[in-house]
Amino acid sequence: MPEVRSSGGARIRYDDVGRGGPALLFIPGWCTTRAGFRDVVARCASRHRVLSVDLRGHGTSEGGDTDFDSGTVLEDLLAVVEASGAEQVVPVALSHAGWWAVELRRQLGAARVPHLVLMDWLVSEPPAPFQDALRGLQSARWQETRDALLGMWLADVDDENVIRFAREVMGGFGEAMWARAAREISAAYAREGSPLRALATLEPASPTLHLYSQPESHDYLAAQVAFGMEHPWFHVLKLPAISHFPMLEVPDLVGVGIEALVSGRETAVNASV
Repeated sequence: MPEVRSSGGARIRYDDVGRGGPALLFIPGWCTTRAGFRDVVARCASRHRVLSVDLRGHGTSEGGDTDFDSGTVLEDLLAVVEASGAEQVVPVALSHAGWWAVELRRQLGAARVPHLVLMDWLVSEPPAPFQDALRGLQSARWQETRDALLGMWLADVDDENVIRFAREVMGGFGEAMWARAAREISAAYAREGSPLRALATLEPASPTLHLYSQPESHDYLAAQVAFGMEHPWFHVLKLPAISHFPMLEVPDLVGVGIEALVSGRETAVNASV
């Protein structure tokens, strides 16, 4: 398994499979691991080189024994990109890993990061209940708050693979990591306002695809479609999945969406299937 030594000497481990550019860089969200991307990676590796990383202190990567922040994770991801030798990378980011995708684009520029793929991210400004949850994760109520989030993300789900991933993988992280995640996510929204606002600041713009399944809200989808009308480089696809983890439920559709964007067929990808 490839690895790179990053800040503080931590070993950051990742998979490196497939061939063909641009390379796809799969980035899990906080309190998840690259195992969640396994099925999508297998599909994408038939056409592209794929780098699928475990974040610092997650999965098989080291460096979780002391506190760290989003900046440290960004350093880790940059180290992986440089060690890989990939000339171009397309971040495929789950949930709030999207903030790192945006930063990679800022750091490396449009020539090296030609596209962005975002998955099940809260791309609007954070509503009050979400902000309450972030505060809860940083309090004595962290476990109750975490369990409520997992319950919401798994509502009406009967797929044992999805349930196991959420409850065993995500539920396996302790108070320190969940609190760190909430702290860093809160800081990103406070700094940027919203992901859509952050994306709109990129110059030149990067063709971007948001693949998502939750929330089941017409207004949420309509707002993204309207944003795409104003910013033609932004595309949204509402997936026919139930949980917060479409890469586990509908990996074929996720793979098709990624390929459509990277191949330049993104005009066919919008709204809902």
